[in-house]
Amino acid sequence: MPLNIEEYGLIGDTHTAALVGTDGSMDWLCMPRFDSPSVFGALLGDEDHGRWLLAPTGTVLGTSRKYLEDTFVLVTTWRTETGVVEVTDFMPTDDRRADIIRRVTGIEGSVEFHEELRIRFDYAAALPWVRQVPEAGGNALIAVAGPDAVIVRGPKLDAKGEAHVAKFTVTKGETVDLTLTWYPSYRDAPGTADVDTALGSTTTWWRRWAESCEAPEKYSAEVHRSLLVLRALTHEDTGGIVAAATTSLPEEFGGSRNWDYRYVWLRDASLTLYVLIGHGFALEAEAWRSWLLRAIAGDPNDVQIMYGLSGERRLTEWEVGTLPGYRDSSPVRVGNGAFVQYQGDMFGEVMIALNKARQAGIEEGALSWSLQRALLQFVEDNWRRPDNGIWEIRGPKRHFTHSRAMLWAAFDCGIRAVREHGLDGPVDHWEKLRDELHDEIESKGWDPVLGSYTQFYGSGTLDASLLQLSQIGYIDATDPRMLGTVAAIESTLLRDGLVLRYLTDTGVDGLPGDEHPFLACSFWLAEQYALSGRTDDAISLMDRLVGFTNDLGLLSEEYDVDGQRQVGNTPQALSHLALVRTADAIDVALRAAS
Repeated sequence: MPLNIEEYGLIGDTHTAALVGTDGSMDWLCMPRFDSPSVFGALLGDEDHGRWLLAPTGTVLGTSRKYLEDTFVLVTTWRTETGVVEVTDFMPTDDRRADIIRRVTGIEGSVEFHEELRIRFDYAAALPWVRQVPEAGGNALIAVAGPDAVIVRGPKLDAKGEAHVAKFTVTKGETVDLTLTWYPSYRDAPGTADVDTALGSTTTWWRRWAESCEAPEKYSAEVHRSLLVLRALTHEDTGGIVAAATTSLPEEFGGSRNWDYRYVWLRDASLTLYVLIGHGFALEAEAWRSWLLRAIAGDPNDVQIMYGLSGERRLTEWEVGTLPGYRDSSPVRVGNGAFVQYQGDMFGEVMIALNKARQAGIEEGALSWSLQRALLQFVEDNWRRPDNGIWEIRGPKRHFTHSRAMLWAAFDCGIRAVREHGLDGPVDHWEKLRDELHDEIESKGWDPVLGSYTQFYGSGTLDASLLQLSQIGYIDATDPRMLGTVAAIESTLLRDGLVLRYLTDTGVDGLPGDEHPFLACSFWLAEQYALSGRTDDAISLMDRLVGFTNDLGLLSEEYDVDGQRQVGNTPQALSHLALVRTADAIDVALRAAS
């Protein structure tokens, strides 16, 4: 059975990532990209669905783990009755290969280790043909199935049923290196990695990137790690930013709200871009803008809410029958059917991010501005349409108030580009449409009985996305209407002090079951507190939220208060970028008060 979600640590090479548990088992790995089929899938089943276990054989007295500072090099320390060892897990960032390295180093005494390797390609659908191959000065095992192959080097592995196992002992001062390299099966196996060089260059690569990080004094460590997470989820070659490294970790344990997040949502990527720009990472902004230009090139009528890492458009959703799901939470899904949805809010988020890039001094190219004008033309032609909303509602389309405000923001950013930056565009026309949208929202999205904005026109219900109205500049955070909306959310959507996205029992999303409080929404509430002068409340909620990070500083999508455990896909970009924004807002509030 897989561990609790918070018991996993991430290692990655900015092309893909793996999850390593506190028990030494690597239970999730897709190669060579985030969205490739899994090689190890025990996270969504059990050991028979693929894993790579590396742990002491004897009694374990204690374990601890950490990342080397400002890296994704994971060091786990094992204390046993016979000695102490460290296991260093990492993926090299600069060798242009799909490598995993696991180095075992003796610290005290001697410790016997057990290695168990179960390779299961294609979401555990393909049991590979495995053979030992002779190599000078070492042992190697090659596993092949269809287009995929891996070569594993280290202590000699022997077949045991459908697994391969080894035992070896590490003494003080001794080092044993284990490596796994994926490669296309039609090519020759790559040579042996130089582990010392790879460890040094990988550590240097991460730390050089982190040098640019500008973090507020309060919550500095949490912001630093969150920005590193966002970089780890950004594909090095394409610039695409995946929403999470996993698929189908459930929003309700045992339920069916299980989705594939290994794709690039324009919304999440735009918000990530926003916080990266605000913390000194202009190069990432330019890379993402280039990705955007490639992904949505063509007819603006064909624009999608999400794409593959390279801008792939067809993300057909299907159910994986070979994986039973995380603790029997089924189905496991690959692809995401939401790619065909119309979500009006996405245009606002994209325009806000690109406006942020302009404000940061990133030069506006002719192609970039023409793209934004094309997006605004699409908004002009479609702004009256109902949509599926920010939460990808699979029920009827509606006029979601948050979406309407984001369309307002899209026009507002276009207007600012002309008025403040001298770009060309029909600014008077855009101002007219922006004001018309504003009047509509105020008349149809505001409920005087509730004293609040509503989830969608005429609904009489609440939605946590309304907390973003002040963040995008639609309304001041201290405006009575915004304060009324906050009060309504506090009285309706809080569960154990954390914020639900909306009430699932209204049936608005067309899905069975329930879900847990959404971490990004709870950060939004803390940010609103900071913006509106409730600084103590902001800090109190923020302190609680950062307390939900695991020992490595990672957050998933939701949190189960009763079970005191993380829920949903992990690590979640939206949770981490919301953490950064909230820390920034609190920093501004504290500076203003000093």
